[in-house]
Amino acid sequence: MASKLLTRRDVAHCGILRPCDIVLSLAALVFFLPLMLIIAVAILLTGGPGPIFFAHRRIGYGGKYYNCLKFRSMARDADERLRHLLETCPEARLEWELNQKLRNDPRITPIGQFLRKTSLDELPQFWNVLVGDMSLVGPRPIIDAERRRYGRYFESYLQVKPGITGLWQISGRNDVSYRRRVAMDVAFARSLTPALYFKILFLTVPAVLLARGSS
Repeated sequence: MASKLLTRRDVAHCGILRPCDIVLSLAALVFFLPLMLIIAVAILLTGGPGPIFFAHRRIGYGGKYYNCLKFRSMARDADERLRHLLETCPEARLEWELNQKLRNDPRITPIGQFLRKTSLDELPQFWNVLVGDMSLVGPRPIIDAERRRYGRYFESYLQVKPGITGLWQISGRNDVSYRRRVAMDVAFARSLTPALYFKILFLTVPAVLLARGSS
């Protein structure tokens, strides 16, 4: 049964979905290029010293590591700020341990707050999709520290490419518990079809415009 599911998924992804990823990500990069240039200038002017883009090592398809791109939304001393907060604030430390996120993150710059709220910080990931590191639709890419959160379901995460959007994004993002997020990733990996791929893409538009779960 597992081999049949894997064969169906690989055929769907490589035969149909990969060309869709290429065409749509290339179109998105061209369409959003003027906006991305404006964002780059805004980061240089208001985001403090540092690079425009942030590349973070994530776990991809089959366990291969890659650099996931984002517009920089954090201060240059982000690691020091996080370490200080977790050492001095038990509530923040518990929130970080549960979700690997902070609702009031001291590392984020003012322009970064806006970029995250609107998901514009993720526009550079269309490049990740174009070169094959990611898909437009899939589980959100994770770091090594998050592997334990998946437990025995980690293999399901590895069977599909990480995505810019997915079930988590259209279901409330930060309003969804990490445990439920894992369940969504597993369900997606086990049931990926072109119909599901395009359904999630379609539902992503209102989710982003309404900023569901982005606070």
